[in-house]
Amino acid sequence: MRNLLATAALGFVALTALPAFAADAPQKTVAALYQEQAALSGRMVSVQGKVVKANNGIMGRNFVHVQDGSGEAGAGNNNLIVTSQDTAQVGQQVAVSGKVTLNRDFGSGYTYPLLLEEASIAVK
Repeated sequence: MRNLLATAALGFVALTALPAFAADAPQKTVAALYQEQAALSGRMVSVQGKVVKANNGIMGRNFVHVQDGSGEAGAGNNNLIVTSQDTAQVGQQVAVSGKVTLNRDFGSGYTYPLLLEEASIAVK
């Protein structure tokens, strides 16, 4: 019985730790992520913006493209790709929190210079 309670308590802590950690993540704009990517690599950050594209169920995750009005399309720093088990619909305003990952190579030609991975997505 004691082991069951300990396991339940540990599970509760594990489930509540990630959202608490994500809540402490600094808020950034999409353009700021591109500008500060080297310093932010491996760290948790949060971004708010509009979903402009969503590709669900690819390689066991959803790829959601978020733009917040910062950056420039010509400079390639206006679109953030987020990978998550969560998803959202095109046009929805979202708040995302995840880990900044640089130069992610999934193989088969799928290489991304900047991703926000293992993210939580909350529709606003």
